[in-house]
Amino acid sequence: MLIAVDGPLASGKGTIARALAARYGLPHLDTGALYRAVAVAMMEAGEDPADPDAAERAARNLDPDAIDEAKIRTAGAGAAASVVSAHPGVRAALLKVQKDFAARPGGAVLDGRDIGTVIAPDAEVKLFVTAGEEARAWRRRSELVGRGETIAYDQVLAQLRERDARDASRSDAPMTKAADAVELDTTDMTIDEAVQAAIDIVEQRRTR
Repeated sequence: MLIAVDGPLASGKGTIARALAARYGLPHLDTGALYRAVAVAMMEAGEDPADPDAAERAARNLDPDAIDEAKIRTAGAGAAASVVSAHPGVRAALLKVQKDFAARPGGAVLDGRDIGTVIAPDAEVKLFVTAGEEARAWRRRSELVGRGETIAYDQVLAQLRERDARDASRSDAPMTKAADAVELDTTDMTIDEAVQAAIDIVEQRRTR
């Protein structure tokens, strides 16, 4: 079974995707981690994430098995990843990695922003996870503070709005809900409620 989970930052898609992978015994890929890793590699090399040629080189040299989770989960890495992910060359360089993962025998769970539309358009189950921007900003701030960062809510909200706009308006594989995806609004849900709602959607699709 192949499950595609899309949605904006801090909507809960990653948590839901990991829970679904555990529930159904499937491998999971957070595709956003790939873009974050490219962004971190560029910043560590002193390169500008807005440079499309340098970004493509970094993407082609990326070793997915060597990604440092601590480094890619910062606010700075997230903001830079949004810039990096808008470059067509970067998306092309990372496309095969993602498609190969989606083609694993037995299925997989992938989460990102273009899984159901570009990476795995034939996925048996597609979820588009969303939530109100204020709820997402509070969640994101709590995550960053929990990792030791000092950042104001207003700053997180501004970054989130900027990232949403960039992800939705980029020319190559913009973030959009697949026509056959089921939308799941987690604004007023606890984590357990959101996961259960996602499981219910998967079960409904499996019984069709």
